[in-house]
Amino acid sequence: MEVEHKKRLIKYNDKMFSCTTSIAMELIGGKWKSVILIYLVGGKKRYNELYKLISTITERTLSLQLKKLEEDGLITRRVYTKKPPLKVEYQLTPFGESLAPVLTSIAEWGKIVAAEKGQIIE
Repeated sequence: MEVEHKKRLIKYNDKMFSCTTSIAMELIGGKWKSVILIYLVGGKKRYNELYKLISTITERTLSLQLKKLEEDGLITRRVYTKKPPLKVEYQLTPFGESLAPVLTSIAEWGKIVAAEKGQIIE
């Protein structure tokens, strides 16, 4: 794939970006967004399930990142209030599902790096 190298600006969500990679990183960049999304590739998850799966995230950070992912249209939040206790589920939107091949590739590459250069601690 050849990347075009000419000066331009792209407007997305009322923000200006110098390239499309910047838009992608706005949506999935940072320490936690892609981690949350890769767990949702497997299907719906409740808040506590995500919290347990992502062992080093704080509750506050998880909550903030989920809100941001929802605002960006990558996930939906569904609240079930019919019977206690309150149940909240998160899942990928079709827009979020379009990221699945990219996230899976990144995760597979990460496994290779971990096996070759890291140490997996269970």
